[in-house]
Amino acid sequence: MFTRSDGLPFHPNYFTKRLRFLTDLYGLPPVRLHDLRHGAASLAHTAGADLKTVQDQLGHASIVLTADTYTSVLPAAQHKAAEATARLILTTARNARAQMTAKNLRRRRPSGPPPRPAQTSTTPPRANTAAAGKAAGQGAAPSCATPECIRNSPSDNE
Repeated sequence: MFTRSDGLPFHPNYFTKRLRFLTDLYGLPPVRLHDLRHGAASLAHTAGADLKTVQDQLGHASIVLTADTYTSVLPAAQHKAAEATARLILTTARNARAQMTAKNLRRRRPSGPPPRPAQTSTTPPRANTAAAGKAAGQGAAPSCATPECIRNSPSDNE
C-alpha cells in the first residue's frame, strides 16, 4: 500500500488516472496497470527467472496461476528458441555430411588417373613395318605390303 507524503492513502483510482495521463502526454498506446504487472512477469521469466521466483514476486499462492496467467512467450523468446533449433539442425546436418564424405573418400581411394575407355575402332593399329623388318634382319621394311612395293624397295644388301 502506498501513502502520500502526509501519510494519508492515495485514492484507489489515482494511479490508474496518473498512468493514463502520462501515456496520453507522451503519445504512448493506452496501457493498464495490470498490463504492466503482466509484462514485468513475462520479462522476468524471459530474462531467466524461473517460475517459482516470478510467483514469489507477484505473491501468487499457486505456480499454476503464475504460469497460466502472467507469463507468456514473447516474440524475442520465440525467435531465440527458433534460432537454437535451426542451429542444432544445421550443425547435425553438417556433421552427417562430413562423416558421409569421409566415409566415401576412404571407400574409393584412387591410385592414379582413371582408366581410359577402350578403343572402339575395328581396325587393328598399324605396326611400324620398318622397325619390324630391321628386327628380323631384313633391312628396311617396305612401307606397303603389295608385291610391287616389296620388289621395288631398296635392300640393305645392295
